[in-house]
Amino acid sequence: MKKVLAFVLIGLSIASCTQTEQGAGIGAASGALIGAAATGNIRGAAIGGAIGGLTGAAIGSVAEQPGQCYYRDRYGRRYIDDCPRGGYRDDGY
Repeated sequence: MKKVLAFVLIGLSIASCTQTEQGAGIGAASGALIGAAATGNIRGAAIGGAIGGLTGAAIGSVAEQPGQCYYRDRYGRRYIDDCPRGGYRDDGY
């Protein structure tokens, strides 16, 4: 049963249309598999799937925005901003 569920989730993630949907699908499938393997129960799979889906959607949405990059600040918070032009950093480093 677990293998069938895994293949269904993987199939749904590949069949998605946009980058956001693909990222969410792949993240949810991966998170569910990792959560199930780590905890050995359905609750761990559900939590892993939810976290993976949200993270995958966030990363996938950046791919849909040309000229936008995905960053982390020094506190670990994620944000989206314009990519640097010309391949250099404009923050003094």
